[in-house]
Amino acid sequence: MNILIKNIKMLINGGTPKGDICISGNKILSAGVIPEGFAADKVIDGSDKLAIPGLINCHTHTYMSLFRNLADDLSFEDWLFGAIMPREDALSPEDAYWGAMLSCAEMIKTGTTCFMDMHMFPAMTASAADKLGMRAVMTRGLTGSDRNDKDGIRRYNEHMDERERFKGNDRITFKLGPHAIYTCGEDYLRWLIEKAHETEQEFHIHLSETTTEVQNCYKERSKSPVEYLNDIGFFDIKTCAAHCVHVSDSDMDILAEKHVSVIHNPKSNLKLANGTAPIPRMMEKGINVCMGTDSQASNNDLNLFSDMNFAALLHKGATGCPTVCTAKEVLDFATVNGAKALGIPDIGSIEAGKKADIAILDLDRPQFCPRNDLSSALVYSANGSEVDTVIIDGEVVLEHGRLTKFDEEEIYAHAKAVAEKF
Repeated sequence: MNILIKNIKMLINGGTPKGDICISGNKILSAGVIPEGFAADKVIDGSDKLAIPGLINCHTHTYMSLFRNLADDLSFEDWLFGAIMPREDALSPEDAYWGAMLSCAEMIKTGTTCFMDMHMFPAMTASAADKLGMRAVMTRGLTGSDRNDKDGIRRYNEHMDERERFKGNDRITFKLGPHAIYTCGEDYLRWLIEKAHETEQEFHIHLSETTTEVQNCYKERSKSPVEYLNDIGFFDIKTCAAHCVHVSDSDMDILAEKHVSVIHNPKSNLKLANGTAPIPRMMEKGINVCMGTDSQASNNDLNLFSDMNFAALLHKGATGCPTVCTAKEVLDFATVNGAKALGIPDIGSIEAGKKADIAILDLDRPQFCPRNDLSSALVYSANGSEVDTVIIDGEVVLEHGRLTKFDEEEIYAHAKAVAEKF
């Protein structure tokens, strides 16, 4: 299908020029002027609208939408081991599917077009993302004591089976997801490193999220989690590391040298009192920083506009410097940097040849008046409710604020029914 988005402001390199966007199939044909001979099957009026690249959420756990507002104001250990894990044990795969459907709906309606998920129910999140038309990177959470751990092997095989099942679906891709150093024994990690080399896959891991994790690593190995993973060759595989809250300067040098992408989850980190990642220092060292929300159990939403705003404000306050984490830089976290981290270079910006993943915002809102600097407004004023239309892979999946591929009320009804368990 050919789509023309006519007379619209576009977020391009921090500026917001006005023009036309032409989409042919799943790609952007042009951004600015209409090519000669282009015939549109569908025309979208862009008056009083702003087109932005679809936002990219690099770390979440979509099935956990069902735990929203259930385990708040707890320590990390009480939250994870006392409140969340017992509830995870009570979930069925079908429950997880509806949790993922709810999360995908929430992300689409707030302008997110692509996400990376760490899950524990094979094919459920991927099926939900596919049903609603999202782009997604799946990582089955992997835990195990060593290479002979039967459950660890089973989880790896589930990942490989799921990867095979969605082979040929360009919107659904995969990475290996060792959960963390405290849930994966060294021999198990070394086995996964071997498997990653054999199958040419990349890693997604929780890293240096809490002081307990770091202290225990020093106690057991006399080195930091970052040093430990580097020493066993983990970072020889391209890695996306979520959190990295408690990292030293030498840790950051390793992350930079090994081209590790750090996924910043500011709201989740503060809600669980895990601290503030040294993002400005990471940026100085050239580390690729991208954005994540973590799950609704620790955020409690998947709205990247909220996390972008929080990231921009947090680091100004933490450093005492009002020029760190500018609106432009934070927008990059949630777009081009996320695309780089996920290894999907043809998303994250509005330009000819890129995939047509676009969110269209309604500017006729008080928070956008007057329209001075719209890139700043996206970070400091927008709240996600302005998202009117979303296009993913050239297909309209949200129109005038409503999902086009599935009945929202059915999603809410199923999620409410599952929540009765808790």
